[in-house]
Amino acid sequence: MSRQYFGTDGIRGKSNTFPMTPDVAMRVGLAAGKVFRRGDHRHRVVIGKDTRLSGYMLENALVAGFTAAGMDVFLLGPIPTPAVAMLTRSLRSDIGVMISASHNPFEDNGIKLFGPDGYKLSDELELKIERLIDADISEQLAVSQNIGRAQRIDGVHDRYIEFAKRTMPRNVSLSGLRVAIDCANGAAYKVAPAALWELGAEVLTFGNEPNGHNINLDCGSTHPVAVAKKVHEVRADIGIALDGDADRVLIVDEKGAVVDGDQLLAVIAESWSGDGRLSGGGIVATVMSNLGLERFLIERKMTLARTKVGDRYVVEHMRANGFNVGGEQSGHIVMTDFATTGDGLVAALQVLACVKRMDRPVSDVCRRFEPVPQLLKNVRISGGKPLDDKHVKDAIKQATSELGSNGRLVIRPSGTEPLIRVMAEGDDSAQVERIVENLVEVISVVRSAA
Repeated sequence: MSRQYFGTDGIRGKSNTFPMTPDVAMRVGLAAGKVFRRGDHRHRVVIGKDTRLSGYMLENALVAGFTAAGMDVFLLGPIPTPAVAMLTRSLRSDIGVMISASHNPFEDNGIKLFGPDGYKLSDELELKIERLIDADISEQLAVSQNIGRAQRIDGVHDRYIEFAKRTMPRNVSLSGLRVAIDCANGAAYKVAPAALWELGAEVLTFGNEPNGHNINLDCGSTHPVAVAKKVHEVRADIGIALDGDADRVLIVDEKGAVVDGDQLLAVIAESWSGDGRLSGGGIVATVMSNLGLERFLIERKMTLARTKVGDRYVVEHMRANGFNVGGEQSGHIVMTDFATTGDGLVAALQVLACVKRMDRPVSDVCRRFEPVPQLLKNVRISGGKPLDDKHVKDAIKQATSELGSNGRLVIRPSGTEPLIRVMAEGDDSAQVERIVENLVEVISVVRSAA
């Protein structure tokens, strides 16, 4: 069955445009409620959201669907995605929902679903829900006496803050560190600064005045220049940039240089390996992670397992093969000793712990390897499958041969946008640029002809 609703990270789109409409949201609640209504106990669902204006609309529609399906709803309000995953387990819920489009602009929104174990749903469960979304609603409705209730619950921020603090080594305090944090006007605008302050840091917060429209706007992990500027202004030791739902993070060192997810994975992997905490003999990352990371790990007798792009695929491989650290270059860092999904705040705390233990500047601690020149460009498409075209296939084959063993080529359709992503990396930056430009041109010509 082809997917009409679910992409690589739940359901996502422009608000009030299919599929991000109240009608679809209600049907998702009904369908998911039907799938997870197992046994005779009172079923419950937790729903969190980020700070987008459309969150109110989608939240109410989801509540209507879940209660009509016979599930009680606990509303968490604005809270990070990893907190929703954690509270799904903590509150013994049958399902968790996060209303967010992560790092996308405020016009977009999305629905992410978690199972009772706090992990994102498998492809099989998503397809099962898909089949019910467009099915006859009357067959999914609970009988009158079993309609669910909805209530907002208090104290969820405190629960998450305490959870995040407990991930820090007991003998490490952030006292003496001056931390600038950009909350992207998103879901972590309250909890992240509070956790850092309670751990002893001097905290300078911005991107913490959400108005429904300014989430990820010129701030957060998609715009790290903002926190880099703030680090210079306030002479901070480190800058932390979260995204709209706080499941990813980028770091800025004391010089204003951006540290991406690959470097953060290297820091955590090396630290955990030294402490004997690293499981699986290495880490898991995606095909987009830099070749320099792979070489760094191999030199230290660790492995790098690669997956398709998307943190859900990283987590699936981690669970199936016994790894406890994985992530993406974009800053999704997953540590299954602590959480079931990417957690920007917890990842930042692990890096801060390394900084304190090593007692060295962030620029030293977080520059673990020299990245191989890498270039990524996007080609917007309006339909069709340009990667199936013979001319594109021939160009890809030639480029792969030219790079040989000194580089990599990754060409893939985006799972969330109508784009073809073209990425190449290799030791020769001029060669990489030439290859990417040529492939973009070939795909563009095929796209235009279609």
